[in-house]
Amino acid sequence: MRRRDVLAGLASVGVVGGGGVLAFRGVPSFETGSDDPEATDGAGATAPDPITIETVEAPGSEAGEVRIPAPERVTFVDFFGTWCPPCIEQMPALAEANDRIGSDVLFLSVTNEAVGSSVTEDELVDWWDEHDGDWLLGLDPTAELTARYLAGDYPSAVAIDTDGRVQWSDSGVKTADELVAGIERALEAEAGT
Repeated sequence: MRRRDVLAGLASVGVVGGGGVLAFRGVPSFETGSDDPEATDGAGATAPDPITIETVEAPGSEAGEVRIPAPERVTFVDFFGTWCPPCIEQMPALAEANDRIGSDVLFLSVTNEAVGSSVTEDELVDWWDEHDGDWLLGLDPTAELTARYLAGDYPSAVAIDTDGRVQWSDSGVKTADELVAGIERALEAEAGT
């Protein structure tokens, strides 16, 4: 009897864990090519449906909505959390990248934190201001955008062309040069070079 309970418990963990992976990463593709967003060259990829993200009134950001990917221009998304020390470390490089190339793309940072529960909107805006955020700030409360584009750990970033194809994504703290190079890959794909 004891052995059966242990096996049933292990099977339950496998089912719950597998369900979590599917919820976070989605159903794996069995088409030819790589599921790795960094390895994507954009060729032959089907554009996903855009996701509407609410934006917050904060320094450099206006309350409203944006669609990701943006249909009319290259999109750059930084995924962060207010609880994440490396995300704080990433902020100066994001500010520099935004200053250098942000006007050429839809440039935003997104959190999937439960604003209103785990963090208030005022706390989020205070965090943003304290760490010199000065570009579009978005919310992903259902983590749909995060599940689609998060490249690994936080912070994570992705550059998407107007056809919705990921042209670059990576996680971890990056320099402004690395972020700009990733965005330029999407801009070059857009220009057909």
